[in-house]
Amino acid sequence: MSLYSAGVEYGIHCLLYLVDERGDSREASVRDLAELQGVPQEYLAKVFTKLAKAKLVVATEGVRGGFKLGRPSDEITLLDIVTAIDGRKLIFDCRDIRGRCAVFDGCAPSWATEGVCGINAAMLTAQKRMEEALAQQTILDLARRTGRKAPPEFGGQINDWLSERKESRASGNDNQNIPVVAVEK
Repeated sequence: MSLYSAGVEYGIHCLLYLVDERGDSREASVRDLAELQGVPQEYLAKVFTKLAKAKLVVATEGVRGGFKLGRPSDEITLLDIVTAIDGRKLIFDCRDIRGRCAVFDGCAPSWATEGVCGINAAMLTAQKRMEEALAQQTILDLARRTGRKAPPEFGGQINDWLSERKESRASGNDNQNIPVVAVEK
């Protein structure tokens, strides 16, 4: 079982598509982002409601409207996204069982229960390190990493695909079968 929901993965991927190769925000509708990635539109709409509430994205109005980043891409961390979508999740929930050992016969000695539980302390340290790692990575960092991996024309293909979708909506010819251009490896 994973700690974070599929919504976190969907949200991060979507925000990557809202960043161009320079780190500037671009605009796309939830419908287009869902189709682009093959994910459920209804679920993605709920994810974007949470992202908008956290001001990580802002809605743009009109027939060509959609969403764009609510802050510069170098100011949106993975921790921001995770927290916006799934809330703050603890990796461990201490039940403080250290005083329940059968040999204590219902009366745990103070040495067993005083101070911070060592197991809980270790898990809190792990939680802190995980959150620090997520806070150190921004959408821009991921976009640049993806940009180095993808062929140079991929960014342009994404821009073209999203532009075609936007124009199609604006003209009332919302053809839902606009193909994604294949990228050669």
